[in-house]
Amino acid sequence: MLENIKNVFKGRPALLLFDVNGTLLNTGPMEEAVNKAFQSEFAFKQWFSWVLHYSLVENVTGKHHDFSEIGQAVMHMTVEAFSRNIPKAQQVELVAMMKQLPAHPDVAPGLAKLQQAGYRMVAYSNSPYKETAAHLEKTDLSGYFEEVLSVDSIEKFKPELSTYRNAAAKLNTEIGDTMLIAAHGWDVTGALRAGARAGFISRPGQALYPLAPSPEITGNTLLEIADKLVDAD
Repeated sequence: MLENIKNVFKGRPALLLFDVNGTLLNTGPMEEAVNKAFQSEFAFKQWFSWVLHYSLVENVTGKHHDFSEIGQAVMHMTVEAFSRNIPKAQQVELVAMMKQLPAHPDVAPGLAKLQQAGYRMVAYSNSPYKETAAHLEKTDLSGYFEEVLSVDSIEKFKPELSTYRNAAAKLNTEIGDTMLIAAHGWDVTGALRAGARAGFISRPGQALYPLAPSPEITGNTLLEIADKLVDAD
């Protein structure tokens, strides 16, 4: 039975947690480069799906390698699966593009509007802390965030329920008063099932999981999400 019934906005959340890769940062240039290297329009999606898949394998088998390590291992798997002859050095370069993604053009205006409205905002990524903090600095987004958090501190990847609860506790906020903003259906599902609230940015190629509760707010861009949050205050 589908759970995806529209939730009613429950009022201003005390804390906004922002996913980073794909939500704030645009994976489009990396997708183009990976697909070109593999000569396949499906290569990037396969690689990224496996990154998420094997991060969950790490969760359930009690091991932990950081997201970058998993990304590199899975790039090797993708080369094998597609029967391509891509040199190791080029594989490393392709994965390193995750550290060079540009911000989506709607992100800075959206964050600025939320900051002006007095929202507490924290970036929360599956990627390592140093990598995420440096990336947000390089894209001129770090000034909008009170803090940058990484799942590496608890060695579990989103959408493990404990990741959201740990972030809220670390920031002295009730999980039910914490709202995740993300462009991934799996991330929104994890947050909602952990007891948090959620807003979904429906970026191209992304969709919500119909067997999960629906988020309170949806929009095509972060600026649309910001408009709805501010207007609903």
